[in-house]
Amino acid sequence: MTTLLRIDASSRHEGSYSRRFGDELIAHLSPTRTLTRDLVHTPVPHLPVGAISAFFSDESTWSQSQRTATEISEQLLSEITAADDIVITTPMYNFGIPSALKAWIDHIVRVGKTFSFDGKRFAGLVSNKRVFIVVAYGADGYTKGELKAADFVVPYLQFIFNFIGIDDVTIIPVEGMNVGLAELAESRARAAISAVSPRTA
Repeated sequence: MTTLLRIDASSRHEGSYSRRFGDELIAHLSPTRTLTRDLVHTPVPHLPVGAISAFFSDESTWSQSQRTATEISEQLLSEITAADDIVITTPMYNFGIPSALKAWIDHIVRVGKTFSFDGKRFAGLVSNKRVFIVVAYGADGYTKGELKAADFVVPYLQFIFNFIGIDDVTIIPVEGMNVGLAELAESRARAAISAVSPRTA
């Protein structure tokens, strides 16, 4: 049995390229069970101050308000723990990730939960998982070309998942959809999807 966690971040439901190719990727991966978290349909709140204070204190000392403030984070972490594969579908907005996705990241990157720090060095605590990131770009030239330096989506997400211990990160770019390159973009995305190996049960 394989469990896949899907995270959608595009503000568009209809006409979203990242969501569409996320659908195709998940059909290709054929998980036994899929957990879906749509960060636009059901937004994750930005971190409340109570959660921040709780993250950096001993859980045995938490107040009831701190426990309440960390409930969503604990739920999101339980979804990651349950998943074998994680699929992130996201557009590039103004050269970076949507704020909805950043809010999710702020809840799941936690000392003592997804990474450790011994006073000198950091270490990721999440293992045996794969991450697939479907990124939709309106223009062309982000994966290769003159706009590569302006892509703050892929390097950031790769770093975040590597930081928490997931080294197996695959990027599925959907590039140039708004500049007359839809056919080429779709061909490239489907080639990248077909190269992915589904998990064996």
